[in-house]
Amino acid sequence: MTDLHYLTGFGNQHSCEAVPGALPIGRNSPQRAPHGLYAELLSGSAFTAPRADNQRTWMYRRRPSVVVGGYAPLAHAHWKSGAAEGDCASPDPLRWGPTPLQGDGDFVDGLRSYAVNGEVGIQGMAALAYVAHRSMGRRALVNADAEMLLVPQQGRLLVTTELGRLEVAPGSIALLPRGLAFKVDPLDVPARGYVCENHGAALRLPELGPIGSNGLANPRDFEAPVAWFETEEGAYEIVKRYGGKLWRATQAHSPFNVVAWHGNLAPYRYDTARFMTINTVSFDHPDPSIFTVLTSPSDTPGWANVDFVIFPPRWMVAEDTFRPPWYHRNVMSEFMGLVLGQYDAKPEGFKPGGASLHNSHVPHGPDTEAFDKASGAELTPHKLDQTLAFMFETRWPLKPTSWALKGAPLETTYASCWQGLKDEFKA
Repeated sequence: MTDLHYLTGFGNQHSCEAVPGALPIGRNSPQRAPHGLYAELLSGSAFTAPRADNQRTWMYRRRPSVVVGGYAPLAHAHWKSGAAEGDCASPDPLRWGPTPLQGDGDFVDGLRSYAVNGEVGIQGMAALAYVAHRSMGRRALVNADAEMLLVPQQGRLLVTTELGRLEVAPGSIALLPRGLAFKVDPLDVPARGYVCENHGAALRLPELGPIGSNGLANPRDFEAPVAWFETEEGAYEIVKRYGGKLWRATQAHSPFNVVAWHGNLAPYRYDTARFMTINTVSFDHPDPSIFTVLTSPSDTPGWANVDFVIFPPRWMVAEDTFRPPWYHRNVMSEFMGLVLGQYDAKPEGFKPGGASLHNSHVPHGPDTEAFDKASGAELTPHKLDQTLAFMFETRWPLKPTSWALKGAPLETTYASCWQGLKDEFKA
């Protein structure tokens, strides 16, 4: 795809037009918008939210979103949201093998919820897998309950949104605001990856605190699409996620008909290779919070509704230190996935395309192999390379779904990876 163009800067006030003169000057909603277009506002926050937190985008489109038929329920066996749709939160560590690639559906058909918490549209999150074998064609998805963070693991995606198009490859992510129409078409088949459905406050860049003004994810590296509209005529099926359920309606035109737009509520893509990793240059393994790319804060400072954390290639130089993650019981719940390579705490058992879940205060850490190797390793500087793992970390326990416990490739012997850790105490 060579005809895609982008605007840079997370949360910036962007403006663009696919046709010269389509963007009104000096006012948002003139009596007659240029070129016979309709003005439409998409809000990502309350009108009276503080200026720094206020999110909204004005769109100038060929037809407004109100031109759509009535909605009817749409069945989907495996897309679950909210704590009420999960099984009991497990005190056991859980791990899954790679999501099977079988099937012939599109992105929506191929969504599978691993684990859920919170309340739909208010707080919490859901961790999902997707497998896509074909284009969504004349079908679009609107998630009115949550923003969606896409983490491709295998295969490039073309993400078409009302505000333009994004090409997203493994190693990059896509952030899609709540309420925005989009469709996901695999450029390589089959495509597989992960999704975080965020029901709480919108994801944003974390504060840097003592790190200072530079580090972690730089705002300018987030890319928003420029205005683009579909010219092909014909009906579209609109699939809407609303109230934790799926609905469908039909309209006679494309929802991707925005000729110009301006605002700070936009979809973004981000290449994780641009993440400025912070790490120790003396001793001890630092907290994984230094790898936070985006955060959705809660009403309790420091206890995120959900954090998106990555473990990218990085140099390991700590002296007199056990370099992999330590054994711990975290107050936060951790859902992990592996995009490529090996994860240093589970060098063989954790596979790309797989996932793990360690709920609040569930003990976990390096398996026996990783512990033995790291305990005796020569502590010369070395680089963890050709690897990318990530974590959705949330303050509430995650409840596995029935698919995760009965349909997904759940590893029933996962906990045995620690049974080789012996009592080596010497008085």
